[in-house]
Amino acid sequence: MYIEKFREVLKERRRVCEETHDEWEYGVNQCFQEEIKILSKDIDSTIKFLKTECTEDEYSWISEIMDDVARETQSRKFVDCLKGLKSKFPKTWEEDYKRCIIYAEGELRD
Repeated sequence: MYIEKFREVLKERRRVCEETHDEWEYGVNQCFQEEIKILSKDIDSTIKFLKTECTEDEYSWISEIMDDVARETQSRKFVDCLKGLKSKFPKTWEEDYKRCIIYAEGELRD
């Protein structure tokens, strides 16, 4: 996975959020598409990143596109990894993240 490229896209995503309060749909969607592309390219590297290098803040932003990555990759390992991050990010593990993971799991065709 291209961690530095992903972090650059997240930096842009944060900027779009802060400056437009997510009312610039084109900018938000551009960030989403780039994030999905990066995270889906090599799912094993993405899983390794999530387990080892991903910060709590990065994880919260990834929650916006978990279902899209699951749909793109059809990876059960990815969804199982997301479920396993509860112990890594206990402070951010709220009902919203559980719901994001449920949506991601729902995108799998198996």
